[in-house]
Amino acid sequence: MAAPETVPYGIPLDRETVFDPPQALMALHREAPLRRMRYYPDGAEGWLVTSHRLARKALADPRFKSRLTAPVKVPVPVSGIEDYAGLEGELPVTPGAFIEMDPPDHTRLRRKLTGVFTVRRMRQLEPRIAEIVDSRLDALEAAGRPADLVAEFALPVPALVICELLGVPYADRDRFEADAAVVFTMDAGAEEKGRAWESIGGFLAELAAAKRAEPADDLLSDLAADAELSEAEVAGMAVLLLIAGHETTAKMLALGTMALLENRDQWELLRERPELMAGGVEELLRYLTIIHTGLIRQAGEDFEFEGARIKAGEYVTVSVQTANRDEEHFIDPDTLDVTKDAKGHLTFGHGVHQCLGQQLARVEMRTAFAKLIERFPGLRLAVPAREVPMVTDQNFYGVAELPVTW
Repeated sequence: MAAPETVPYGIPLDRETVFDPPQALMALHREAPLRRMRYYPDGAEGWLVTSHRLARKALADPRFKSRLTAPVKVPVPVSGIEDYAGLEGELPVTPGAFIEMDPPDHTRLRRKLTGVFTVRRMRQLEPRIAEIVDSRLDALEAAGRPADLVAEFALPVPALVICELLGVPYADRDRFEADAAVVFTMDAGAEEKGRAWESIGGFLAELAAAKRAEPADDLLSDLAADAELSEAEVAGMAVLLLIAGHETTAKMLALGTMALLENRDQWELLRERPELMAGGVEELLRYLTIIHTGLIRQAGEDFEFEGARIKAGEYVTVSVQTANRDEEHFIDPDTLDVTKDAKGHLTFGHGVHQCLGQQLARVEMRTAFAKLIERFPGLRLAVPAREVPMVTDQNFYGVAELPVTW
């Protein structure tokens, strides 16, 4: 059998419909779950993984590294690595940014946080999260009809939660929200992203220094008091938690609400049978998959993977979207069905880099969707779905504004 055609110039991103992966990407997945993909116009190639089974296998394989070395040739826009054209050796990593590290550095830093994000600790936070959700529903109603669900609800809820957990004043959100958007914007260059990260890091370093002098009952105070962490590591870890802790959940809350409103039978099922909410959240996470650019790893050595010869230094892009729509793993994967079992989805990743804050995100989404549906059972879009502006230029796909009425 002939080898599958090489994908030119990165993972397809152009969608034909709001909630489904690009048809071109799904066609690649159905033809071959592992194939060559060109990352640069001169022909330099890596790999694209699209099936659920191979995605899990690749993300769990320690021979695929998160700590990347830089490309030498000029690349085309492919998420993440294009910013470092012409550099040689390892890409710069911000101290504390453990998602870009491999063990033992990754293990050392992540271990500092694992006790904070346990299921038990997150359940203890549920009453406070419920209060925050209620307050934002009040704000949504007070905004009047129509209201922007993103500005009044989807973005503030996770931002308030992570700010309170870290000990960051929510009133200072203007100091980090714009910079956070730059960090995740694909077209922003390395220099611009670096300035944005440094801006948030400087703000949090100042705050950590203040908490080192006068500790409070929050996570940033705990990190600042840890003698094993440098000041730069504390700031870097705090930046990662702050921006990842609200951007991703905010996009899921807005896009998930839109999906439920456009699949009204699913909204009504959750209203009539609230016991379905936990499973419904898992199904929304699977069905929507906001990680639309894929997860990039790099081979640390030559080895064979599923019959393919992987060379040291080659990149591999793992498509979480197609893995979560893999018909060999999920029944009727292109249908949103809050009654079915979506366990095993890869929206939070897999392996040692599986999302640290996934339990917090689950609690926030279960609480937010449940209370939104209960408070506004007649909620509906205030504009046709085709007029809702989408965020397509960031690493996480989502809704820019969601005009709703009730």
